[in-house]
Amino acid sequence: MPGGMEERYSKAETLALRRKHIGPSCKVFFAKDPLKIVRAQGQYMFDETGEKYLDCINNVAHVGHSHPYVTKAATKQMELLNTNSRFLHDNLVQYAQRLAATLPEKLSVCYFVNSGSEANDLALRLARQYHGHQDVITLENAYHGHLTSLIDISPYKFNQLGKDSKKEFVHVAPSPDIYRGKYREDHPDPASAYAEEVKKIIEETQKNGRKIAAFIAESMQSCGGQVIPPVGYFQKVAEYVRAAGGVFIADEVQVGFGRVGKHFWAFQLQGEDFVPDIVTMGKPIGNGHPMSCVVTTREIAESFGASGLEYFNTFGGNPVSCAIGLAVLDVIEKEDLQGNAARVGNYLLELLAEQKEKHPLVGDIRGVGLFVGVDLVKDQQKRTPATAEALHLIYKLKEQKILLSADGPHRNVLKFKPPMCFTMENAKHVVEKIDVLLTEIEEATGMKTGNNISANAQCKRKTNEGGSQAESANESTSHMNGAACRQENGFYPEKCSVPSKRIIT
Repeated sequence: MPGGMEERYSKAETLALRRKHIGPSCKVFFAKDPLKIVRAQGQYMFDETGEKYLDCINNVAHVGHSHPYVTKAATKQMELLNTNSRFLHDNLVQYAQRLAATLPEKLSVCYFVNSGSEANDLALRLARQYHGHQDVITLENAYHGHLTSLIDISPYKFNQLGKDSKKEFVHVAPSPDIYRGKYREDHPDPASAYAEEVKKIIEETQKNGRKIAAFIAESMQSCGGQVIPPVGYFQKVAEYVRAAGGVFIADEVQVGFGRVGKHFWAFQLQGEDFVPDIVTMGKPIGNGHPMSCVVTTREIAESFGASGLEYFNTFGGNPVSCAIGLAVLDVIEKEDLQGNAARVGNYLLELLAEQKEKHPLVGDIRGVGLFVGVDLVKDQQKRTPATAEALHLIYKLKEQKILLSADGPHRNVLKFKPPMCFTMENAKHVVEKIDVLLTEIEEATGMKTGNNISANAQCKRKTNEGGSQAESANESTSHMNGAACRQENGFYPEKCSVPSKRIIT
């Protein structure tokens, strides 16, 4: 075994034991041939044979797998003390102070919990206590966690349960998707148009004698297909929701902690004039350690306290978790990972934009920092989702030791959300492999590859991470849909093998 680890079971034995003892609803990546991962370092994962895989999907190992600074901080504190937050400890208050310093001034009160789901569940409690309202507005294709309270407000999940699965207190607004949504890139003001849809929901709800407690949205939708809301949308929605006595919850569980490059928090892409009432965070916060946080205003926190119920979380805010959280913040700053996200993310977007010009399968490239989606289509004019093609490509990338996933309501959007130490060389390597695979798929299906860009153009680009890329640090949101392709794109012929089961991400 690599790294001096002893393998207790063969891969086949591990899989058999998993099937015997782990619930069948707990899925694995690449179900036809799942990976057995035994160690990881930086942006790489290693299987039981020592094979190295480039990890393009793990936004939990935010500063890199097994970062020595983070593991040292955890070990050092574990050797001293780990207890609950009912005892005074400097780690708790120091970490709360450090986190609050990254946010707008009014967001200053922290509640520490253990997962993104716990954070969003607590955010709903805070919102409902604030004015005594109950109803929640969520977005199409939204996912906010696995607790019952969160499945209720996650169309990404509850739509799988049937047409009667939506609860009466839940209201679903259109996803602010300017590529596939109701108002697209040719609309003069999609932000206002999508916000008006929320306003209509509020008005209809009030007519029915119901009251809005909260609007909740991921600052950028991840499971929904890497959707980046148009600038100004959150401001207008917040105005309508607050006028109705509700609060705005920004879910940063997937996208926070510098991933977008220019800003530390993705909601800041909307502009300095937007400040949520509650922010939830998780996944990257502990670099793989189970921890999360809810940050809100003093006013909302005091309202929650006025209920008379004590809030206590056994493990939330324990000294070890806070030591790890502090270490993650240190690494982001010391290694300039936020700057790296901007530089590498811009370079990745440039490479993918070249692929869009070349390949009719690529319908849209959208992203900011190291949060990027590639929307694959069978027909650019109709924007028909290329679901089978996306999953075929992901399995082929796995064969070439690259881990990528597909998501969105049609499972046709390639998702890039790698560890923040991802490099320009990594980006170049992945896109080169995608280029070859797209060409193979298009040849097999009779789709024509564009010839207005050299097949090797991306190979000629400089990839040093020094001064020649400095201009890329001025990060901007990219949404490249371009002109529609008018040719009819074919389906897979019988000779082309496509996996029949979709990958769950």
